[in-house]
Amino acid sequence: METGASVAEARSAHDARAWSRAYDLYATVADLDADDLDRYAVSAMMVGRMEEYFAIRERAYEHHLARRELVGAAGAALWIGIQRMVTGDVGAGGGWLARAARHVEEDGTDSVPAAFLKVSASLEAAGAGDLDRATALTQEAVAAGRRLGSPDLVGLALHQEGLLLLEAGRPAEGLARLDEAMVELAGGALSPMVTGIVYCGAITGCWTVYELRRAEEWTAAMARWCAEQPELGNFTGECRVRRAEIEQLHGAWSEARAVLDLVGTADVDPWAAGWAAYVRGGLDRLQGRYDAAEEEYAAAGRLGCDPQPGLALLRLAQGSLQAAAAMVRRCLAESQDDAKRVEVAFAAVEILATAGDTAGAAAATEELGRLAEKCRAPVVAAFHAQGRAIVGLADARPELALTAARTALRQWVELRAPYQEARTRLLIADACRELGDVESADREVAAARGLLDELGAFDSTSGQPDGPLSPRELEVLRLVSTGATNRAIADQLVLSERTVDRHVSNILGKLGVSSRAAATAYAFERGLF
Repeated sequence: METGASVAEARSAHDARAWSRAYDLYATVADLDADDLDRYAVSAMMVGRMEEYFAIRERAYEHHLARRELVGAAGAALWIGIQRMVTGDVGAGGGWLARAARHVEEDGTDSVPAAFLKVSASLEAAGAGDLDRATALTQEAVAAGRRLGSPDLVGLALHQEGLLLLEAGRPAEGLARLDEAMVELAGGALSPMVTGIVYCGAITGCWTVYELRRAEEWTAAMARWCAEQPELGNFTGECRVRRAEIEQLHGAWSEARAVLDLVGTADVDPWAAGWAAYVRGGLDRLQGRYDAAEEEYAAAGRLGCDPQPGLALLRLAQGSLQAAAAMVRRCLAESQDDAKRVEVAFAAVEILATAGDTAGAAAATEELGRLAEKCRAPVVAAFHAQGRAIVGLADARPELALTAARTALRQWVELRAPYQEARTRLLIADACRELGDVESADREVAAARGLLDELGAFDSTSGQPDGPLSPRELEVLRLVSTGATNRAIADQLVLSERTVDRHVSNILGKLGVSSRAAATAYAFERGLF
């Protein structure tokens, strides 16, 4: 091949990680050798042009095959197969991996592509439910990568083993392997493409077990890596969505929304675009923009991202208890990974307790306890304690609720999670009020209001911004306003009369009024109905 100026410039742009420029320059040259076809393919992937990426890899495959370069042909086929599998094209991916295996067998040498096939075989074993064999294959791949001097293989196999161990319910071992993979990455020896894969996989793996300390650290590192490559169009979506979730947890909601607005369109990264819509929907819901939340959840669903349990929580906030309960019960009947299951179970506690299904809420809380034991993550433990407080209040056991809520409060404060801190303070206030300590209850409500004001939050435990009443209390107050007796309200809501008595007492205390008529007047004056 004649190495003209355009090829030299393309190589320079590739090495400088100016991906768009490298892609454009390589596109002007018809005759490229194997190394430049590899650089061209990587440039296409890094700017998010996946169909072009596959076409270039196929050119490289044909180039190697025409010269009987079996190892090179196997390597090209391998990367086509892996990426096809990642994008969901299982049939084509499997076909290309089979080609790679055939060329490796024909070659018969101890090669990097031969070792890489152990990673793909590991994925197949995991898909068949044989996690022991899957992890053994990744360990063989790591050993081969070290023997053959392939940092990419070592990093990718360690990262894959870590994810498999997390899936197998062995979080300590899984996180240790991810740490090893990140050490390989930090050394700078991994190629840009594998660096992006390992970053995304490690961050996602941490989220599956709510290991937020590592997720936060690695998300920040990936953000710096992305910032060093302004023309990067791939891998950025995952990083940005996870960063936004961390910002949201820590109460930086404006920053979270700004980060989400940078996530690419669906044609570049459908998963990231769908998840970004889901997270935006959650922010809109928490800030009372219900129509906007509805639109975001619909957008998430169109892009293949399950809008639950956010949509069920939106229905709860809108007062549609029956719809919310039906949605969350359906979610509980499905299977999810641990991270999603934590979210579903906690939403179920909130919704079912509000709907009067104390047994269902208690069952969801027990599941949170099992998940907390499995994940060993402070966030899951905090959700479990908060769930126990909600169930304790719903079951008329304020002393148990108070103990659990104080445990949750300590954990949320340590995690720097102001929204959940505020929600927990409101639970403490309810428990104190039921135990006759009105002064302490008022103090906790004031503290919670201060946090919610700073966040710009629309308190989802009420029907109005900063409203003091829960959805169930609002429902009771609506019936009180019609003149219904506590017995009639109990019959209509399928509650015990004692529970309705408690709700009415709480309503009067929270509103600072002394009679049912005054509570009704308060509600109408402030548009609570």
